[in-house]
Amino acid sequence: MTHLAGRGTSTCASGLAPPAPLPFYRSRERQGRRPARLIARVSRSPPARRPLSASGADAAAWAWARRERASERVVSIMDWQPDEQGLQQVLQLLKDSQSPNTATQRIVQDKLKQLNQFPDFNNYLIFVLTRLKSEDEPTRSLSGLILKNNVKAHYQSFPQPVAEFIKQECLNNIGDSSSLIRATIGILITTIASKGELQMWPELLPQLCNLLNSEDYNTCEGAFGALQKICEDSAELLDSDALNRPLNVMIPKFLQFFKHCSPKIRSHAIACVNQFIMERAQALMDNIDTFIEHLFALAVDEDPEVRKNVCRALVMLLEVRIDRLIPHMHSIIQYMLQRTQDSDENVALEACEFWLTLAEQPICKEVLSSHLVQLIPILVNGMKYSEIDIILLKGDVEEDEAIPDSEQDIKPRFHKSRTVTLQHEEERLQDDEDGEDEDDDDDTLSDWNLRKCSAAALDVLANVFRDELLPHLLPLLKGLLFHPEWVIKESGILVLGAIAEGCMQGMVPYLPELIPHLIQCLSDKKALVRSIACWTLSRYAHWVVSQPPDMYLKPLMTELLKRILDSNKRVQEAACSAFATLEEEACTELVPYLSFILDTLVFAFGKYQHKNLLILYDAIGTLADSVGHHLNQPEYIQKLMPPLIQKWNELKDEDKDLFPLLECLSSVATALQSGFLPYCEPVYQRCVTLVQKTLAQAMMYSQHPDQYEAPDKDFMIVALDLLSGLAEGLGCHVEQLVARSNIMTLLFQCMQDTMPEVRQSSFALLGDLTKACFMHVKPCIAEFMPILGTNLNPEFISVCNNATWAIGEICMQMGAEMQPYVQMVLNNLVEIINRPNTPKTLLENTAITIGRLGYVCPQEVAPMLQQFIRPWCTSLRNIRDNEEKDSAFRGICMMIGVNPGGVVQDFIFFCDAVASWVSPKDDLRDMFYKILHGFKDQVGEENWQQFSEQFPPLLKERLAAFYGV
Repeated sequence: MTHLAGRGTSTCASGLAPPAPLPFYRSRERQGRRPARLIARVSRSPPARRPLSASGADAAAWAWARRERASERVVSIMDWQPDEQGLQQVLQLLKDSQSPNTATQRIVQDKLKQLNQFPDFNNYLIFVLTRLKSEDEPTRSLSGLILKNNVKAHYQSFPQPVAEFIKQECLNNIGDSSSLIRATIGILITTIASKGELQMWPELLPQLCNLLNSEDYNTCEGAFGALQKICEDSAELLDSDALNRPLNVMIPKFLQFFKHCSPKIRSHAIACVNQFIMERAQALMDNIDTFIEHLFALAVDEDPEVRKNVCRALVMLLEVRIDRLIPHMHSIIQYMLQRTQDSDENVALEACEFWLTLAEQPICKEVLSSHLVQLIPILVNGMKYSEIDIILLKGDVEEDEAIPDSEQDIKPRFHKSRTVTLQHEEERLQDDEDGEDEDDDDDTLSDWNLRKCSAAALDVLANVFRDELLPHLLPLLKGLLFHPEWVIKESGILVLGAIAEGCMQGMVPYLPELIPHLIQCLSDKKALVRSIACWTLSRYAHWVVSQPPDMYLKPLMTELLKRILDSNKRVQEAACSAFATLEEEACTELVPYLSFILDTLVFAFGKYQHKNLLILYDAIGTLADSVGHHLNQPEYIQKLMPPLIQKWNELKDEDKDLFPLLECLSSVATALQSGFLPYCEPVYQRCVTLVQKTLAQAMMYSQHPDQYEAPDKDFMIVALDLLSGLAEGLGCHVEQLVARSNIMTLLFQCMQDTMPEVRQSSFALLGDLTKACFMHVKPCIAEFMPILGTNLNPEFISVCNNATWAIGEICMQMGAEMQPYVQMVLNNLVEIINRPNTPKTLLENTAITIGRLGYVCPQEVAPMLQQFIRPWCTSLRNIRDNEEKDSAFRGICMMIGVNPGGVVQDFIFFCDAVASWVSPKDDLRDMFYKILHGFKDQVGEENWQQFSEQFPPLLKERLAAFYGV
């Protein structure tokens, strides 16, 4: 198929036009990305069904829904009339509720509460909505929305006659002449339906579907609007046996309206069917070819809303039924190239989603390669700020640092609980959070837009095509990056950032020229150029740090620090975030500049408004994580701690700004170690208080849920994590603080909390306290160990990980006294280490803990050696030499001494694990030497030669050099 069909002359009859030739598209509801699958061919569609009439086929098809209703009840409902005085009271209330005055609003709320005591108050509300046409539309609509809230809150307690009256009035007035009133009635209907009423209101769906046949446009549109809302809210139920699968009737019915003469009706029809694509509803799958043909016929519809829904449908089909699209893929791609440039931005956005989805299909490269020459300029063009974007972002406001933030500017924060990990051979594990990067440049701009979608699409395509993308991009980039118009230059900088991950290799030759240009852009007179330059430079931070520091790192750091003190809030935010990324990459490379960095960050404390302060805490915490103990200098402590402690004192216990500040202090305390001592007591006490308060609130809520609110347990989680940071940083100095508090009692409760994140942070703290002041932990071991044992459940990975690590630390303190507890935990640990697809961190911690258990109780653990030795060795071969690895290997050597037979079958894995040591302590090296030579002597020289022939050359070399075998 080579071209797209026009919609042709449509009629209002619901009969179908002949199938149009085929091509194309959809865009998705969500912003995330989901892989799709492919193959097969579109078969010829079966002939279109004859339209169902109200009298014949519809009546038969809906027979399942018939119910007799008592005629007396109907009479009594329909006889209801409002009392005139009561009606005036309700109307006055509706007028008052539109007042902007807060005091009036409060009175209205109180009045509503009182009136809700009277069941027929809801009759008045529906009466105003449906019958009182003398009133203005906003008042009538408001009456319906208040009723909708009442339905949501207590529909179950409505008397039967009231519920019936409301339902009947909705159906009788769905065709109101006002589109606002029709929409309000539709919302009311779906709200009632979602309260379990779809089953109890059997005539609803048949009546709405019948009303679609009405000659009256308002009735047809009102019914479709209500059906669309029901499809959105109750999609799963509509495809279930509970309702006798109404979709079998509804889907063919909706498909008839794809050709309706009204664009609004066509749009409703597609939107209704679209609700069932991702769920692969059987009724839709049975009609899939008809659906696709109908979509292709609407491809060039003149109505933007129709085109948008067509694009949305086709992008979803790309995910779930790509087999049906493959035969037409060339035409679909051509169509989407046009739609991505649609004059209506909503259509363009839906179409742009297609490239995001296609990038995740295995066939992407094959089908898209020949179209890149057209696609890349379109995506790049979509990455420019639109005029409306610039207005929304206040792009003409260069200096706004003195303007306080409004509360809605500040996104809610969620604390990420502490997880204990081990250091690896690689210097740093790459953080897998780049997925969010493309949004960092303009996150306050309302949600998803064409610019972001185009950037995200270019990013994922760069990861698919890698450097093959560059011949299409580089000629464009030069023109963009040096363009005199700031909007175009800014989009070029965004392009450069978007391709950083996928095209890094190919970009390296150009970076010596580009990085200085980007650093120069940090001083651009336009704030939006400065902010995007921060983001793009952060995407290349890894390369910058790999070069000699004076070349790029020092100039970049100097300019970024200036931008942290920019007079524009957006630039401050972008610079702070970029600097945090640079800190993670540069680590101790920053040590020579610490004084200069701290001066800047501390100065920002006095300058920043609310939102950016939260980002500043993150930059300081990341700095502490990156430079570690180098921060523990009196000069640095004197600069950094006073402003942090001042903020700490200003914040109330229930202020959520404590989250980022506590996270920051946790990193700072760990880095400063003994340098934090002068500040530790009030910080420690407050953390204990936060934990205690939250536990008390949780207790009150569990006993009286109707009287108390559930506490926000994030306060407790963050406090536990800061206590961990204090214990880790202060070491034995924390002992006196623990002695003077009830933290062990609180910890016992936290370890049993229903929320996994609370348990996760509790076990991290338990491990840190075990290392720092075991004298306070030891009396609780008999109570703690069974709890730790029951949390060795890999369903909650992070909880299980931290519990495992804590058990290992307890072993090292308990020694042989651990013996009564071995059986509580050993079987679970062995099961975890043998479990397929267990995350690497959990495997490593499990192996360390099994080794430590064997070190202190070899007689108890050694009999199970054969069940875990192979995964144990493979888990620990990549861990750096450290104390944890040392104790674990001593344990394995002692277990082999007790049960040498347990290692025989997997001895090559043991040899490999031993060879992973760079410089073991002398006595540990002797243990390895004895085991290796003991095994060699046992099997004899000839057998050993045969055995060692299996070794990879490097392993052979290392064992010969270090252990002479």
